[in-house]
Amino acid sequence: MANLAILGGDKLIKEDYLSLFPEWPPRDEATAEALKKVYMEGNWSFNSPAEQEFEKAFAEYHGAKYGIFMVNGTTTLECSLAALGIKPGDEVIVPALTWMATALAASYLGAIPVIVDIEPTTLCMDPEKMRAAITPKTKAIIPVHVYGSTADMEKILEIADAHGIPVIEDCAHMHGGFWNGRGAGSWGKIGSFSFQQSKTMSSGEGGICITSDPELAEKLFLLKHIGYSRGIPQGQAQRAPEGLLCHNYRATAFQAVILSQQLKNLKSMIDSYASNAEYLRNAIKDIPGVRMQAPGRLATPQGYYSFHLIFDGEPFKDIPKAIINEACGAEGFPIGNGTHGPVYKASLFNLNLEKGEYRIPDGRCAVCEDLFPRTLGSAHNVLTRRDTMEKLSAVLHKIYDNIDELKQYAASKK
Repeated sequence: MANLAILGGDKLIKEDYLSLFPEWPPRDEATAEALKKVYMEGNWSFNSPAEQEFEKAFAEYHGAKYGIFMVNGTTTLECSLAALGIKPGDEVIVPALTWMATALAASYLGAIPVIVDIEPTTLCMDPEKMRAAITPKTKAIIPVHVYGSTADMEKILEIADAHGIPVIEDCAHMHGGFWNGRGAGSWGKIGSFSFQQSKTMSSGEGGICITSDPELAEKLFLLKHIGYSRGIPQGQAQRAPEGLLCHNYRATAFQAVILSQQLKNLKSMIDSYASNAEYLRNAIKDIPGVRMQAPGRLATPQGYYSFHLIFDGEPFKDIPKAIINEACGAEGFPIGNGTHGPVYKASLFNLNLEKGEYRIPDGRCAVCEDLFPRTLGSAHNVLTRRDTMEKLSAVLHKIYDNIDELKQYAASKK
């Protein structure tokens, strides 16, 4: 008789998988009542009080002076680059492992994304690969705090500052995270956050830039608010600054209300995620061949949009990750496909390398390409409960204890 459930053995986790963690995004009656109040008041947009309150609170939480609320986390990146004066032909360094918006934001302005490899431990931008990619055309650098790790801001800023290149932090995955005692997004010139449906703080769509530079804050507000300065009433005549192409990238009071309610619980949620992630990291360290994505070197606490497991050791080398996940699912705990691989291989990434619309200094990002087939990951809400982590640890131990069965199954599928 086989032991693994995928081969007919007893299933380890009896409960419904979806009952092991809370559904997302969160909903509660207090938020519903706050939304109703704003709805009845009719002050829904155009720099409403609800938006201003959220901007101030979110920026302060992360250690910045100003917040500029926008419609999504792509427009925040685009406006960040525009506020820094990025122009056609400029180069913007981004990591290979990121959602395509990080690279496309540069392309929207006619700039050239320069894609560099990642660290095999954190899966974030490799500072030395970044250093090697800098040219006289490099006008901005966008490190991404990805999944469950923070990019090494100390090393990145040391290199960037030596070359006089501004840094924009892509914090779409890093709500509530801190690096060496300071909030994510407050280290670079600008921090860019997304509040899309799956994010740690979610309002369906939405985004925010944070900065402590008053001039950049003003430019960012003009860029998202069709050229109006903060405090100018709707309809009042105002000339937009020369050469600053402004947009209507406004979010609404409804999103701000939802996010303000979630911000109240952010610290306790992040602390819980970090504690449970560390528990899992320790619980599986005796399993050869599998490791968790490393947290940021000075992350205190580490934020978590998701957590990723990398099956790159000898015991798992001949087993495709899809079969590893199938085996986990059969035991009652599917992990998920995890990383989508290098941004330049994403199906929706349609920039053309041959036409020079982006650049890869090394020809390929070997670490990112090689780790993609070995990486599985789950969303942040799976980290909510300790007993859920105990169950995942038990599943991974069972699979390793019966690795020969899984190897035989994998061989039969070739």
